[in-house]
Amino acid sequence: MTSRQLEDVAAGTATLGGRLRWVGMEEIALPVQLAGRPVDAQVAASVSLDDSAARGIHMSRLYLLLESLAEREVEVSELSAVLQAFLESHESLSEQAALSLRGNLTLRRPALISPLSGWKAYPVALHGWIDGDSIATRLTLTVEYSSTCPRSAALARQLIQEQFDRDFRDVELDHATLRQWLGSARGIAATPHSQRSQAIVQAPLAADAETPPWQMLIERVEQTLGTAVQTAVKRVDEQAFALANGQNTMFCEDAARRLHGALSNAPGIAGFHVKVVHAESLHAHDAVAESQANWWWRD
Repeated sequence: MTSRQLEDVAAGTATLGGRLRWVGMEEIALPVQLAGRPVDAQVAASVSLDDSAARGIHMSRLYLLLESLAEREVEVSELSAVLQAFLESHESLSEQAALSLRGNLTLRRPALISPLSGWKAYPVALHGWIDGDSIATRLTLTVEYSSTCPRSAALARQLIQEQFDRDFRDVELDHATLRQWLGSARGIAATPHSQRSQAIVQAPLAADAETPPWQMLIERVEQTLGTAVQTAVKRVDEQAFALANGQNTMFCEDAARRLHGALSNAPGIAGFHVKVVHAESLHAHDAVAESQANWWWRD
């Protein structure tokens, strides 16, 4: 069979000239490992197109360079090496490159009291950006938790007090009678509203960070908020969860401020941006709050 050269129209000159901020691909499937766990990642890879006369970039080169990350723990140095290779593969065309991986980090989490445990998926992402010799990396993670509204809790307590007044205004109380009433439906005349909520943390990695501190940050967020959603539970765990919610009511502002304090001294990160979302059960809209420190990331 006679070999022949195939035409590459992408290597030609652009009919309409001009620089482009980013050109590349999204939703690339790539199996990787994060925190020692397999993750089916979706990858976005791109470079700037700074040669205004060039028609396009070499997308296949970016795609093939991602293979070095496949089925391996993604460390900061490896991410940086791929970004540098992106630029080397587009010499004279591109001055910047960007790469992001996202997927679900699945961790086994214990129940609150019982010996049960189950798997929980945490949406995570790792982003990298390079401009010449300047490289920056950032992680993103989402933690789900329960939030009970303090105002609703106070209003529920007031209704319970009023029910108590109606039931016992002219009744001589004894311990057994009061205890029985507290365990009845009349003793819990109203309940506060609570909702499944999210804490979304973005954090540029410290200059000396090699392994992104996934689990440390997840555990710090969950411990700070105190009401992380559960996996497998027995009734004793459900009761402990109800107690945690009742003793740990919070507005979205409370949650954001707590996380600000907890993340301000977290090792391995150089700053953070945190957003909390309380998917209200009272309203048809969400309540949100955001906070940040040393937030310099350039998208």
